[in-house]
Amino acid sequence: MDINSARLIFFSPTETTARIVDGIAQGIRPDIVNSIDLTPPENRSRDFEEMRDELAIIGTPVYGGRIPREAAHRLRQIKGNNTPAVIIVVYGNREYEDALLELRDIVTDLGFVPIAGGAFIGEHSYDSENTPIATGRPDPQDIEKAKQFGESIQEKIGKIRTLDDMPPLNVPGDFPYKKWDPPSDMAPITVEALCTLCGECATVCPTAAITVGDAVVTDPKECIYCSACVKKCPTGARVWDSPWIEQVTKRLSANCRERKEPQIYL
Repeated sequence: MDINSARLIFFSPTETTARIVDGIAQGIRPDIVNSIDLTPPENRSRDFEEMRDELAIIGTPVYGGRIPREAAHRLRQIKGNNTPAVIIVVYGNREYEDALLELRDIVTDLGFVPIAGGAFIGEHSYDSENTPIATGRPDPQDIEKAKQFGESIQEKIGKIRTLDDMPPLNVPGDFPYKKWDPPSDMAPITVEALCTLCGECATVCPTAAITVGDAVVTDPKECIYCSACVKKCPTGARVWDSPWIEQVTKRLSANCRERKEPQIYL
């Protein structure tokens, strides 16, 4: 089976997932590469064209061992149309638990045919200088492994005639999926003394939870805890000031220091 075109489909507020998905595409080396970035808020509700005669590389981050609800919602707007798919989850060096299984089930329901999957590591959303959690990942070693994974996928595709010859993709995880119920109405705050009202936080927020006028205003009901605004603020004015986040961050930084490596399923 020949694959000449690839479609990169990703939800990636802090760009770690996007980098892994791109690395895999580099290893596959299709002639044509197009992207659907599900992250911008305008893609919360949009009609996407059906997939046809291409390979989908679908990636999302992991939040609490699950696919982010916002990512799952946006993915469900895409029709797979019996398209082969590589499924990718990116987690912050703790565990990915049921996320890869959940992503496989979602894309299968959408009409995709999962042929390969992987769990890669990215810098945790709550990583900071004082509480490092997978700082700087994916690093060059991770990207190289993503490219090698892509090469293995290309080799696998070349050995089959049709998708009917492809056995079901088995990935780890449990069903029912684990519950993840963080505190509600929680969001980063703005340190006014550091804020220049540049608006970068509002630009990168995937749910349009932030507005900037005479001050920065955040709707906590819309926040998904991705920390994009924290990581992208040029003056460090966006910070977490939550006992729950502080507790989680300290625990992860203390207990998840040992480097984990990507896990792949072909």
